[in-house]
Amino acid sequence: MKTGATDRNGGAGEIGTAAEARAGGGAGAGDPTRGVGAPVAVLRVRPVHGLGRRELLRLVAAGGVLAGLGVSGTARASEQGVDAPLSQLYSALEALMREGRATPFRQRFYRVAPVIDRAFDLDSILRGSVGTVWLSLDPSSQTALLNAFRRFTIASYVVNFDRYDGERFEVLAGQRAVGSDQVVQTRIVQGDGEPIRLDYVMRDSQAGWRAVDVLMDGTISRVAVQRSDFRALIRRGDASALIASLQRKTVDLAGSNSFDS
Repeated sequence: MKTGATDRNGGAGEIGTAAEARAGGGAGAGDPTRGVGAPVAVLRVRPVHGLGRRELLRLVAAGGVLAGLGVSGTARASEQGVDAPLSQLYSALEALMREGRATPFRQRFYRVAPVIDRAFDLDSILRGSVGTVWLSLDPSSQTALLNAFRRFTIASYVVNFDRYDGERFEVLAGQRAVGSDQVVQTRIVQGDGEPIRLDYVMRDSQAGWRAVDVLMDGTISRVAVQRSDFRALIRRGDASALIASLQRKTVDLAGSNSFDS
């Protein structure tokens, strides 16, 4: 599998640059009651062996988080449980990784897309990352931005989860309430046995329980890493720069692979 690295087109005016700096410095502690965070990688990827904490933070949430994860026995939950969407996500990611690049990019993209839609409230995540500027955008701009963000999120999963290295992902028993949200504690156990804690802030809606934030070590919120990156590219009433950046990065992730035909 792959984790985040510097975008080849990175720098001023591109999402991801500030996120990488904060990930390296360990900043970005977040309160799960404040806003929401994206579960996607915002940086270009490179191959690595194993998952370090910095790489994992960059993925918090592709998926976020998430690294090549097998589903442990504790990760099998009731279909109606608050952690059921996470269990379904991990199962899909493991299957995606076991398929690897032998399966065409387009097939993997559309196969994992509905699972990501069920696991994450991408609309709430995007609104929280953009902030009050969202309300100044016209409906067509909001729709275009959400579509670009969704496609980038899914493409990040497909590219980052293309190899299985034996990691396992565990959903721990019990949740804690934060207001009306529920925080589900999980951990990634790497090949060398080192566990990394990841908490998911789950929110109930008409669509069921879905993740609105991912917290590394239980405190570092993805929203704190992503918020300034997105807001630097969006102006009141104008989302064109952020939309263009997300679209460029989606094309970069897909490479020569097409998922439109």
